[in-house]
Amino acid sequence: MSVFARLAQLAPRALSQSASLAYARRMEHRPEDSALMLRYRDGDVAAFETLYRRHKDPLFRYLLRMCRQPAAAEDVFQEVWGKIIRSRDNYRPTAKFTTFLYHVAHNCFIDYIRRNKRHADTTDIEPDTQPDGADCPETLVEKSLARRRLDDALRSLPDEQRDVFLLYEEAGLSLDDIALVTDCKRETVKSRLRYAVRKLRSALDESPEAS
Repeated sequence: MSVFARLAQLAPRALSQSASLAYARRMEHRPEDSALMLRYRDGDVAAFETLYRRHKDPLFRYLLRMCRQPAAAEDVFQEVWGKIIRSRDNYRPTAKFTTFLYHVAHNCFIDYIRRNKRHADTTDIEPDTQPDGADCPETLVEKSLARRRLDDALRSLPDEQRDVFLLYEEAGLSLDDIALVTDCKRETVKSRLRYAVRKLRSALDESPEAS
């Protein structure tokens, strides 16, 4: 069970959009990310388009929750893909593409912080903007409130803890991959993740709606 799923027990059925299971009619070949990047390096633009479609949504959610400002997240998002494009000639599959992608994203976010020392919070954060058409109004309100509560709790975390938590949950990276992305020791990553989860649980558990 993921950390988000365990946190969802404190805010039932409301942390993210309802997801219906999609069953493939047939097994389809899914090229590895690194293979797609190598094909793009060799001039296959369609391979890059596949990579972009595959990773754009989780990457933007990660940046949105790190930057906490939609306009800033969009700027950093564009910067990340620009660097991926410019790096294609020198790309070598020494690590998973997601590790490479989020390493670039992490560094772009750090650069953004350095350029904007007056990094401010905003409440205008809604990563899940497309509601499930089958949801009733009461369910939509419940989900919106729970997302707000989670976003508020995430904003209360130190940048380092929020970064590790989102890389683990949003990007789906392992502790070892996160250590590579953030240039930290694995034990440091593990400790930051543990503290982040503890603080998020405490914040959600103490919120008025959870009582």
